[in-house]
Amino acid sequence: MNSFDMLANDDQLQKTVLNLKKHNINAIVVDNKSNAKKNVLELIPQGVSVMNGASRTLEQIGFIEYLKSGDHGWNNYHETIVTEKDPKKQSVLRKHATLSDFYLGSVHAVTENGELLIASNTGSQLPHIVFSSNNLIFVVGTQKIVANLTEAFDRLEKYIVPLENENMQQKYGINTQINKIVIVKGENPMMGRKVTIIFVKEKLGF
Repeated sequence: MNSFDMLANDDQLQKTVLNLKKHNINAIVVDNKSNAKKNVLELIPQGVSVMNGASRTLEQIGFIEYLKSGDHGWNNYHETIVTEKDPKKQSVLRKHATLSDFYLGSVHAVTENGELLIASNTGSQLPHIVFSSNNLIFVVGTQKIVANLTEAFDRLEKYIVPLENENMQQKYGINTQINKIVIVKGENPMMGRKVTIIFVKEKLGF
């Protein structure tokens, strides 16, 4: 088994949680995907706008299915975008969606020092993450915890990319591309944003 597929032990997890909090990033630890979904739903009040990135993890915890059900009382920007079939109008909607109240997704790696590594092909989710959405929720399987940024990049390039290439080939007949990468070292409290990571003690996502 590849070391990047192994769940973090309790010492690694607690160290990571403490360092994230030092960087103004809140971390919650849950045992399973059912509790992860429960915590996500408790964090999002009715009446707010919500946008999500493409995320295997969000699918696995049942959040995407719940979002599609329409039973949540949120303004689902993702649904508005995919419903629009005109490419030009859809592009405009994607830009407007960067102002969502909440953004949900996952990350490619979290270091024990409390840093997040997020890679993207198009970069469409990055404005939310670095600035525009006031509330970020990342659901993360603890196998994504690594010692440092060197290991984070190794995890991305040597482990995730081959898996994502296989996934993209099966779905669309193309390879993935890492065109844009963000390293989050912390959140400035002056911005008034809330960043929450829900760590799940299960293997979720790549």
